[in-house]
Amino acid sequence: MKQRLWKRTALTAVAVAATAGIVLLAVRLTEGEPEENAMTDMALQTETVAEVDTMVLRRQTFHQQLLCNGKLVAIRRAELMCPQSGTTVQRVLVSNGQWVEEGSVLAVADSRSQQADLEKARKELERATVDLSDKLIGLGYDADNGQVPAEIRHRAEVTSGYDAALFAVKTAERALADCSLKAPFSGRIADLEARAYQRGEKFATLIDDSFFDVDFQILEAELPAVRVGQRVRVTPFVDASLTMEGSVSHINPTIDAKGLIAVKARIPNRSDRLIDGMNVKVMVERDVKDMLVVPKEAVVERDGYHVVFAYQPETRRAVWTYVDILYSNLTSFAITGCERKNTTIEPGTIVITSGNLNLADDTEVKTRTPAS
Repeated sequence: MKQRLWKRTALTAVAVAATAGIVLLAVRLTEGEPEENAMTDMALQTETVAEVDTMVLRRQTFHQQLLCNGKLVAIRRAELMCPQSGTTVQRVLVSNGQWVEEGSVLAVADSRSQQADLEKARKELERATVDLSDKLIGLGYDADNGQVPAEIRHRAEVTSGYDAALFAVKTAERALADCSLKAPFSGRIADLEARAYQRGEKFATLIDDSFFDVDFQILEAELPAVRVGQRVRVTPFVDASLTMEGSVSHINPTIDAKGLIAVKARIPNRSDRLIDGMNVKVMVERDVKDMLVVPKEAVVERDGYHVVFAYQPETRRAVWTYVDILYSNLTSFAITGCERKNTTIEPGTIVITSGNLNLADDTEVKTRTPAS
């Protein structure tokens, strides 16, 4: 009994000693923390010096860009009706998407009745020609020598029925020609509805898509930035890799109820991927000379104002400067001093272009590369 009690006491002592060792180790680890924390704080302070990129502000040409949505419209369009409307179309000689030249035959209708009318009219003209000759001979003239006075000849043509017969022949020839549908201009066939051996009214739509008009709208406030002849770039929404260049051709001189102005530009069609009615992005471009230009990343907002950070090499500090934005495009701003804050900014200023989102005024910074 005593031996078991002694063993329990010994085990308890060992456990207490082990616990004491752990406590002692914990105390020693805790005693070493202040020195390590101080080193960590110093490292953090070193790391808080922001690294930035810079550029030297210079005057240059700014490419102003105005982005709009538009639609392509073929420069010419015609709704073609079936030849001899109401009669049977015998042959359709084209298909959707086919390019046709001006004057080419697109379809042919049943022309048997028109051919018979033409033959009849020609026979009537032959009879009237004989009657005309008889009248002129009766008046003492040779109908073939061309010596008949104009007034006498005209009266003989009317009384002999020659004029009426000649008019009937021309009318029959036009009716026969109308049995063939010809292209009024060179273009592409679209919306083909006619079928062979069927009657119908509409044949197809003919569009000239060698050029496109681009219809788009701008805000009233954007009107000063757009003028006739100005360069535009057009990109279809379905293919961002395809860009066509053209120029503004018309500006509608009225403003609609929504404060929008209709503008039309014209571009050449050098791609088979552009289609009449296609939705496109329109970028109107204008070159503005003698501007101070910075990347968009260089401008941040502070207290409701636009700010750029100027880098001072002597103190290695970033000092914010209030600016106004005159123009913008997809990548850059044209800036000047802030009128409300009465600040100025001059060429030669070193401007921070990156790493400026969390900077405050008079913050120490480190440049990654020399300003260029």
